[in-house]
Amino acid sequence: MKKITLNNQNNMSAADGQPTVDESTQMVQNQDSVSQFALREAEQLSVKPIRITQEENLMKKKQKKMFTILCVVAIVAGIGTGFGAFKLKSQQDTASQGPAPVQQIAEGQINKGDVFGIQDSDTFSDEASGYLLAGGINGEGSHRLLRPGGESQTVYLTSTVTDLDLLVGMEIKVWGETYQGQKAGWLMDVGKVEVLETEGEAPFEEEL
Repeated sequence: MKKITLNNQNNMSAADGQPTVDESTQMVQNQDSVSQFALREAEQLSVKPIRITQEENLMKKKQKKMFTILCVVAIVAGIGTGFGAFKLKSQQDTASQGPAPVQQIAEGQINKGDVFGIQDSDTFSDEASGYLLAGGINGEGSHRLLRPGGESQTVYLTSTVTDLDLLVGMEIKVWGETYQGQKAGWLMDVGKVEVLETEGEAPFEEEL
């Protein structure tokens, strides 16, 4: 009696054209693997363009934002430059049309009511009246304006516009710009002066 081994049975099955159970399972698994691989490839291909598009949109937004900021800065700088030039021209025009500086007035020809300096109420907006004396305090100011109320009310003056030496001993009204002094309680840069009295009188005696 002839024995049939397992291998012979497999061979016979293959010879008869009927696939074994193991071969069918392997083919199905291979097909599943190919399908999964194709699916992953398709997903990658479909995701990449979306990522690139998002990055491009983000870059475009950043570029637009930077361009807008640069435009705003340029506009503000242009406005500031134009305003500065306009203000400088206005000051020059005011200086040329305003009262004559004291330097142009001969000593002895100053009368009550005379006005000297620059007519610029925007820059020289602070004002004070009093009796003018020469000398400041601890190097601050070239002159001082004595006012009623004692030394605490004294205004220390400096000016590149008017020659205050020609007005010493007079009662005057000054317009100027206030600065922060180290020793002087009130330090002013004088831009315009009006003579109230050519022969003034000190409101109090200074302590030596």
